[in-house]
Amino acid sequence: MEVRALATDQPVSPRKVRLVLDQIEGMPVSEALALLEFLPAPSARMVHKVVRSAAANAENNYDLNPDALVVKRATAGDGRMLKRFKARSRGRVAPRLKRYSHIEVIVEGDEHY
Repeated sequence: MEVRALATDQPVSPRKVRLVLDQIEGMPVSEALALLEFLPAPSARMVHKVVRSAAANAENNYDLNPDALVVKRATAGDGRMLKRFKARSRGRVAPRLKRYSHIEVIVEGDEHY
């Protein structure tokens, strides 16, 4: 059985989050949480919360054993994009895009208590 958790509009670009998500895909949830706790990337804290939420969803909603869960898929999609401008020389401006991402984690487990 697959259980998912989603964090929308997180203030980090999807490209940076994917670097963290690629490391935890296929890992058991307990190992993934331990790894995310000590990764230096700022987005690791956001991903840690989403993985914890997915494990809690599996335990509370579907009565799955949290020790037997595995991160099946972890993706980061494009969220909203804020368009800002930075002042440049000679009175010109340059566009800056502040990117946001939607983080989705799917855990899998079929073992009941």
